[in-house]
Amino acid sequence: MGMISKLEIEESLETMEKALITNNSFKVRQRIQSLILLKKDKFKRQADLAEFIGVGHSTLKTWIKQYKEYGFDSLTTIQSGGNYKGIIDEHLHKALKAKLNDSKDPFLGYWHAVDWVKEHHGQDINYQTLRAYMIRHFQTRKKHLRKSHHKKDEQVLVVSNETP
Repeated sequence: MGMISKLEIEESLETMEKALITNNSFKVRQRIQSLILLKKDKFKRQADLAEFIGVGHSTLKTWIKQYKEYGFDSLTTIQSGGNYKGIIDEHLHKALKAKLNDSKDPFLGYWHAVDWVKEHHGQDINYQTLRAYMIRHFQTRKKHLRKSHHKKDEQVLVVSNETP
């Protein structure tokens, strides 16, 4: 038999329903709705409630544990993300931009850019990281040579006609 839900919810139904209406975040609304349904005793088992809301049973258990430990306010604030500064600082960004706009000595490819950053700035940046950064910030892309028919190139035709 599944876990029977026994949870004392201190907030009134009016308070939780008001918070449900005023909140715009779908995730927070799911959490508040789960508390409302627990308070109303709509479901005997947590697994049934989790299925009704559309989350996993372990997710619901995490929400309940969070409510027990930190209260209602902890469920209504989602702490995701952070203050990630990134691996490429402003100085390196400007140097990359200058090097990309340099027509006399440009990058020959992304591997060349990785080597250049390591040599000139002492940072060992992953190929995929630098490539994605350059595409995102500078709209770079790989340059591929197109195949051309040998009869199109006049110089090749002249050389091929001279040899017997």
